[in-house]
Amino acid sequence: MFRKTADSFQPGARTLPRDAYVSSGVFALEQDAIFGRLWNCIGRASSIASPGQYVLREIAGESLIVVRGPDARVRAFFNVCRHRGTRLCVEGSGRFDDVIRCPYHAWTYALDGRLLGAPHMQDAAGFNRGDYPLHQAAIAEWAGFVFVTIARAPVPFEQWFAPVIERLERFPLADLRVIHAAEYDVRANWKLVFQNYSECLHCPVIHPGLSERIPYQSGANDFVEGPFLGGYMELTEGTQSVTRTGRLCAPFVGEGDDRRRAFYYSMLPNLLLSVHPDYVNFYLLTPLAADRTRIESAWLFAGDTNEVGDPADAVTFWDEVNRQDWAIVERSQQGIASSRYSPGPYSPRESIAAAWDREYLRLMGQRA
Repeated sequence: MFRKTADSFQPGARTLPRDAYVSSGVFALEQDAIFGRLWNCIGRASSIASPGQYVLREIAGESLIVVRGPDARVRAFFNVCRHRGTRLCVEGSGRFDDVIRCPYHAWTYALDGRLLGAPHMQDAAGFNRGDYPLHQAAIAEWAGFVFVTIARAPVPFEQWFAPVIERLERFPLADLRVIHAAEYDVRANWKLVFQNYSECLHCPVIHPGLSERIPYQSGANDFVEGPFLGGYMELTEGTQSVTRTGRLCAPFVGEGDDRRRAFYYSMLPNLLLSVHPDYVNFYLLTPLAADRTRIESAWLFAGDTNEVGDPADAVTFWDEVNRQDWAIVERSQQGIASSRYSPGPYSPRESIAAAWDREYLRLMGQRA
């Protein structure tokens, strides 16, 4: 199943050109070609656990209301009134009292999107409420995560995500609960965050504490081409988990060999998923501009965490590692913005970052 990193390396691979990181025109093209067409993760289903709960999400310039209905289904509606186009909702999260009501002319919608009320439209010839439901985006749930796409004719989620579903089905991801969440504002292009996550050649320099837990030359990759990339790294002898103390901080998530490994997967367009022996953490990327990215992160644990250790052992460790990463990618952004930047060569230890670039160029309709 797993292959060593160097096995997938293509000699001559080079980093992306400057415009890929600094051009507002390229940024706009990405919104359509990548974020507007693929399945975007919008977080955990537990954030909208009860009927009426909702979150707002922006995907490729579109505002979406993701809400759980009284039938327990989660739906995603474009945040656009069918009357005169007004934004229906502006709060980032909350709860609707049975209906969604437009603040302009009081058109009212059920939580399944049906138009229930339209003041004075009974006097409009030929008007039929059934013709004006809220526009919906396709939505899917997997392992406790919610995914949305605004594509008009998307690839079915089960088909698109099949390799990940098969590879990770052994982990009880749906049963894990969020213990801690954080948000970071990173002044760097979203691609730099993906590329940084996709290699650990920088770990001995940037993350000496992480390298003590999982040596950067350990492990192997099982996804080496395409929109999903990554694999596992092996814990050092005497280390139980990737935490500040090196000890377990919660009940085990995996079984067998998985209890001695940490798995790191990048999933286009916006999800980074890390599976450790006793917890999972993930990152959702929202590109805000060519040089700015919002990153939402959460830490997930199984069972009664008080039985084993302290989840803060993992949270504080990765918050420090994250901030080290954000600082270095911001410096990368600053350097790439120079007129003297030109694409540089990847090493075999950066094969996954190079593979990520190839998939990015494919999605953008270009050759690697």
